[in-house]
Amino acid sequence: MIGAIDRGLVALVGVGHDDDAAAADRLAETIAHLRIFTDEAGKMNLALGDVGGAVLVVSQFTLFADTSRGRRPSFTAAAAPDHAEALVERVVSALAGFGIPVETGRFRAHMAVSLVNDGPVTIVVDTATG
Repeated sequence: MIGAIDRGLVALVGVGHDDDAAAADRLAETIAHLRIFTDEAGKMNLALGDVGGAVLVVSQFTLFADTSRGRRPSFTAAAAPDHAEALVERVVSALAGFGIPVETGRFRAHMAVSLVNDGPVTIVVDTATG
């Protein structure tokens, strides 16, 4: 077991060529403050800190798969491993800076990731500014 959390979020983080430190910081801030946990009235109104939640960050270059041509996905839009690893680590550090407990997977490793999706919420966060 490399990383595990109880209540919280699994963040599959893909890094592209144009992503930079500012994008990593925006992503961490968004994850830390996203109000997607339900309050006592059943409304999605609470963030990770409000519920004592944690984040499991897993680097996932396959989020950049281009399947528009043929049957073999292309991953050329994904950042080079050194660049991607540095930015994923920055996301982890920034989340910890917000007081959020963070666990991680192992970069560039084959992993078996299990999760219990408690509720109907899956969100894509794109930090692109253009």
